[in-house]
Amino acid sequence: LMSNQLTVQDNNGVRLISWTRPEALNAMSIDMWHGTRDALDSVDEDGIRCVVFTGSGRAFTVGQDLSEFADPRHGEADGGFRGLMRAVSQVPVPMIAAVNGMAVGFGFTLLPWCEVSLLSPDARFKAPFVGLGVTTEAAASVSLATVMTPQLATWHLLTGEWLSADQALAHGLATQIVPAEELLSTSLAIAERFAAQPPNAMRTTVRLIREGRRQGWQDALNKEYEEMARLAGSEENIAAISSFFDRS
Repeated sequence: LMSNQLTVQDNNGVRLISWTRPEALNAMSIDMWHGTRDALDSVDEDGIRCVVFTGSGRAFTVGQDLSEFADPRHGEADGGFRGLMRAVSQVPVPMIAAVNGMAVGFGFTLLPWCEVSLLSPDARFKAPFVGLGVTTEAAASVSLATVMTPQLATWHLLTGEWLSADQALAHGLATQIVPAEELLSTSLAIAERFAAQPPNAMRTTVRLIREGRRQGWQDALNKEYEEMARLAGSEENIAAISSFFDRS
């Protein structure tokens, strides 16, 4: 698949999904949510054994494109963010995040779902939800506490403070930091190593590792969707988003 906002490249059983909208810091448009969802949904039919996510330019992704926040397609059962999260929760192969830069919102909350996260020294993370008058997404209400400790996760969710690459590594959010120029090659090498393992044993092990959290994270996702629907479009949310656009 080629679009001007994302590319999907397959090699040696590895699928590289790159978000390529650098002028918008890879803010996720509907096309990007759907393109990423479809690239995850088709791993089996395409013989893919590992998936790698990365971004182009200064950002990994800064999450939802706020100018599309009210797009009705987000409300479709398998549309927008929800469709992608359904695909992320069901993908049967390991996922690797190659975080090249700024990671805001979904760029941050995707990491606990990945088996491996490699960071460039430029990677930095922010969970802006509360400041935007909404609440967590991608099961971050539970997943971040699982990987970072409850107090650290709560701190970053309530303050929206930036987290450096070093802090992210120290707090259990990532596997390692690698030099920026080696980030993609190192990530792809790990992905190829996973892809070379006996496939049934690999998939079974990934499924078992995820199984312990699956129901809890799914419940958190569903509760977050309900609360997000209640908060999105509220006075608080509209004021916060207006003030965001006034500043930017």
